[in-house]
Amino acid sequence: MSFRFQHPTAEGLYNPRYESDACGVGFVADIAGHRSHQILERAMEALTNLTHRGAMDADAKSGDGAGVLTQIPHKLFRRELEKMGYRLPRDTDLAVGMIFLPPRHDAMSVEDRIHWDRCGVIIEEVLNHYDLTFFGWRDVPIDPSVLGDKAAREMPDIKQILVGKPKDIKDGDEFERVLYLARKQIEKRVAKRGIKNFYIPSFSHRTIVYKGLFVAPQLKRFYKDLSDPSYETAFTIYHQRYSTNTFPTWFLAHPFRMLAHNGEINTLQGNENWMKAREREMTS
Repeated sequence: MSFRFQHPTAEGLYNPRYESDACGVGFVADIAGHRSHQILERAMEALTNLTHRGAMDADAKSGDGAGVLTQIPHKLFRRELEKMGYRLPRDTDLAVGMIFLPPRHDAMSVEDRIHWDRCGVIIEEVLNHYDLTFFGWRDVPIDPSVLGDKAAREMPDIKQILVGKPKDIKDGDEFERVLYLARKQIEKRVAKRGIKNFYIPSFSHRTIVYKGLFVAPQLKRFYKDLSDPSYETAFTIYHQRYSTNTFPTWFLAHPFRMLAHNGEINTLQGNENWMKAREREMTS
């Protein structure tokens, strides 16, 4: 359950509407759209230089969260697909879902094991419903030893799903819409089962998110993919979180799925008001 900090009521010169946060956010991009590992490297350096813009737990190792959003690194995942025995005619026919499953460990209860297994079943059922080709699961290479105590205790089981485009879909935008609908259906069915600690940071054929409950320098050391030279992208959006109105969690770190939006106090109220003002004009 999320928690929202309650500020004091307005009094004198103080007004809680003017409260703001201090997250660090930015991007690095090749304006010609050329992919390279250097773009990611520069973004990781910039993110590390923003460590001071993020909060830190009492253990001095657990942060409020950090992460990056990049293009899907086709070279890296082409290699992973070949390990599974598949080859795609076009790189853009591949989608990758980053999945945070409930923590899996030797001391899991029977109920926790059932919930973990059920998440996998739901994911594969929904993919089949939308005619998405399921190539397989990938264990994301990680190094948990870099985490602080709080982050390590709450660390989800991190996996990726590799998915192919349905044959009757020709347009990239339509493929993206199907992936969005599949993600929402998965999340809805998992929540209906009462399963906690499940989250999908990204599910797209264009972009991917690597994030977690880190301070900025830990991100690259935790996710080994980010040091792989075959990880090439033309842009990287990076974020170091400073939580002001919610407790830090793995799920809330780096809040970008589609857009670079920083949903803290200074933007949340304005966005809610704009959406309410436009509700009458919205159709679906």
